[in-house]
Amino acid sequence: MRRLILALILLLPNIVHASGGVALQKADTDISDTASLQAGAKLFVNYCMGCHSANYIRFQRIGKDLDLSDEELQENLMFTAEKVGETLSIAMDGTDAKRWFGVAPPDLSVIARARGTDWLYTYLLSFYLDPSRPLGVNNLAFQDVAMPHVLWEQQGWQKLVHTTDEHGHEKAELVLVNEADQEKAEKYQKEVRDLVNFLDYVGEPAKLERYSLGGKVIAFLFIFFIFAYLLKKEYWRDVH
Repeated sequence: MRRLILALILLLPNIVHASGGVALQKADTDISDTASLQAGAKLFVNYCMGCHSANYIRFQRIGKDLDLSDEELQENLMFTAEKVGETLSIAMDGTDAKRWFGVAPPDLSVIARARGTDWLYTYLLSFYLDPSRPLGVNNLAFQDVAMPHVLWEQQGWQKLVHTTDEHGHEKAELVLVNEADQEKAEKYQKEVRDLVNFLDYVGEPAKLERYSLGGKVIAFLFIFFIFAYLLKKEYWRDVH
């Protein structure tokens, strides 16, 4: 029991840091949605792979799972690779990245498993303008983040506003700088969900096969149960 309590105490700072003190929004990802995964993959290679790699998955596997031919992969996703057997790697040197951003951008292969899809979804929706930061932005879910808001054109800029409720409690919320960006921001939420869905898939590509196999196993066990029950009734009829 003491070891369990000690482990929880040690993990507590990481748990608090993971949410950044904000309520997480539901990502509602569905890795069986192939169209969503394809859209998320396109966003990833166009906006994330400038700095982030995903070295534990190959283009060939993505094509197989997302119903994309080698030609479609090369035309739409493979901008830095030559062969479909290559991983989603980047040319940026880690030392250079650390000098530019203060920290080397992490590989995103298992980020959805490490952080959770709800955290990723909330994080990508929580950038706001902050002139005090080197890159001019901050993030409610990850304070003092070193990452720029690379998707700001899809969302529009947000600003942090502090309000007080009827009970006198101060609350921080994000609002669009330009109200005309409202429609664009709503579309951005869907795009972020697609991106997080793709990262969820990348974290465990076999999950698709596991879900499919799980249904087949349950169906087999159900049919087997019927035959076993009928066999049992037939056996006990002879015994009595």
